[in-house]
Amino acid sequence: MKLAGRTALVTGAQQGIGAAIAMALAGEGANVAFTWLDDQKAAEAVAAGIEAAGRRALMLKVDVSKLPEIEAMVDETVRRLGAPDILVNNAGVYPRVPLLQMKESDWDYVLDINLKAGCFATIAVAKALIAAKKPGAVVNLASSAVRGAVRGVHYSASKGGVVSMTRALALELAPHSIRVNAIAPGLTDTAQPRYGNTDAELVEMARITIPLGGKLLTPDQIARTAVYLASDDSSATTGQVLHVNGGSYMP
Repeated sequence: MKLAGRTALVTGAQQGIGAAIAMALAGEGANVAFTWLDDQKAAEAVAAGIEAAGRRALMLKVDVSKLPEIEAMVDETVRRLGAPDILVNNAGVYPRVPLLQMKESDWDYVLDINLKAGCFATIAVAKALIAAKKPGAVVNLASSAVRGAVRGVHYSASKGGVVSMTRALALELAPHSIRVNAIAPGLTDTAQPRYGNTDAELVEMARITIPLGGKLLTPDQIARTAVYLASDDSSATTGQVLHVNGGSYMP
C-alpha cells in the first residue's frame, strides 16, 4: 500500500470528489480525518467506507469559512490521529451568479471557502508537520474554471487563486519537505454541474467537449490522481497543477 501508516485530512468529503478521495486514500492504507457540513448520513457512509478498508475514520463537522474551526479541525486531527501527512483542500462552493447581479457577500462567500480556507488549513497542517519533524503532501482542488466560467466570476477567481497559491505555498514549504500540488478537474459526474443542467444536457456536453471517451469524468478518476500526488510516487513533484479533464483543454 502506498500510504500505509499515514494520516490524511480531507476537507469537504461528505460527497462527490471529496468522498472519493477520502476512500481512495484509505484504500492505500491511510487513516483519514474528513470534514462534513450538513449531511450527517452521507458523512457516516464515507466513514463506513474508510473503516471497511481497515483504516481509522474521524468525522469532523466544520465550516471551513471560519478560521477558528479550521484550527480546531487540525488540532483535533493531531490529537486523535497524529499530524496529518496528507492534506487535501477539497471543500468548495459554486453558486451561479450573473456578473451584474453579484453582491459583495456572494464574492466573499466563495473566496472564503474556495481560497482562504485552503491557505489557512495548509498553514495549520504545516506547523503541525514541522513540529513533528515530518514531511508532508498538500493537494489543492482547482478547476477547469480557471479558464473562465459564465455566472462564475467569483468561482473562476477563487480557482485561479488556488493555482497561484499552490505555487507560492510550494516554494515556501519546500525547505520543510512539504510538497504542494493541485488538481484541476474537468466536467465530473457530481452534484455540482447538475445545478442548471439536466442529465441529458450533461451527457451531450461531455460528448462534445471531452475527446477522451466523450463521457463525464468520475470522482474516482480524480481520486486516483490525488493518491498519486499524496504518495511517494510524486516525491519530486511540487508546485504543479494536473489538469484531469479527458483532453477537453490542454494548457
